[in-house]
Amino acid sequence: MTKEWSVGIFLFDEVEVLDFAGPFEVFSVTVDDHGQQPFCVHTISEKGGQIQARNGLRVLSDFDMKHAPPLDILIVPGGYGTRDIESNEQMIKWIKAQSEKVELVVSVCTGSFLLAKAGLLNGKSATTHWESAERMGLQFPNLTVKTGVKFVDEGSVITAAGISAGIDMSFHLVKRLLGAEIARKTAKEMEYDINL
Repeated sequence: MTKEWSVGIFLFDEVEVLDFAGPFEVFSVTVDDHGQQPFCVHTISEKGGQIQARNGLRVLSDFDMKHAPPLDILIVPGGYGTRDIESNEQMIKWIKAQSEKVELVVSVCTGSFLLAKAGLLNGKSATTHWESAERMGLQFPNLTVKTGVKFVDEGSVITAAGISAGIDMSFHLVKRLLGAEIARKTAKEMEYDINL
């Protein structure tokens, strides 16, 4: 039987919808060779309950930060709301604490700023939305900002560029954990064109 990974997607007000919904879809529809779902996906927000994503989409998170289940993979999406979180010490500490427990920490878009703020990208290469790349380099000179790429895999930390790049990164992660064939089957199920 394939190992089951517990995936936590961090939600907050003004989170970019496709940043979290894209990875949610990829991991939720993945099925292994035994017909099992290897990923159990949870949504987590600071206080639990409802958050309001970009453009007014309302989403109910499964858990608050204090009651989140043990995770193997933490996904930190981006969006305008990340600017408020950068100055929220409690949330940054939670991301840092999770990074010490999980196998993988992953960001999409400007979620990379939160990983950088938590000290997870020091000395590493990372990417973010192209519009924020210059700001990231200025704000965090201790990391190398890569542009023109969909994602940067640094082993235990993966950063994806803007919005739809989170889907490409998610397929990369499925391929890394379960192999190219399962990743291809998942992409076909979603009718998503990707070279794996």
